[in-house]
Amino acid sequence: MAKAKGLKIKLKDQKRLRKITKSGTIKARKLNRTRILLLASDGKSQYEIADTLKMSRTTVNEICQRYEQGGLDNALNEKPRPGAPSIFSGKQKVKITALACSKAPEGKSQWSLRLLSDKAVELKIVDDISHMEISRILKKTKLNHT
Repeated sequence: MAKAKGLKIKLKDQKRLRKITKSGTIKARKLNRTRILLLASDGKSQYEIADTLKMSRTTVNEICQRYEQGGLDNALNEKPRPGAPSIFSGKQKVKITALACSKAPEGKSQWSLRLLSDKAVELKIVDDISHMEISRILKKTKLNHT
């Protein structure tokens, strides 16, 4: 296990870390990262830090590396997570929304989510789609779909 003793934390960063721990309004993950860096600045090994804070050594190592590579903000803050890419294209979503705005099928007063999903497949807008996905698409347009 690599030692954190090689991690040199700037004095102004140490002061900022101490201030963060006393703020009282900080997310738990950020607080843990702050504690990791403070213990590392005190000369503790990554093994000792992991044991003290009851977390994995991999996490401790990652936070120390992030500090070395990009500074304090890089070590403390999370990068945005993109989430899963959309399954359906914008054109498909527009066509489904237009379908929902069209006249309901004969014998029905309005479109149901299941009718919309069946019709979207029938019209070959999409290969397959659930009524719940139809709901998510229409929800983003704030369209009253039922």
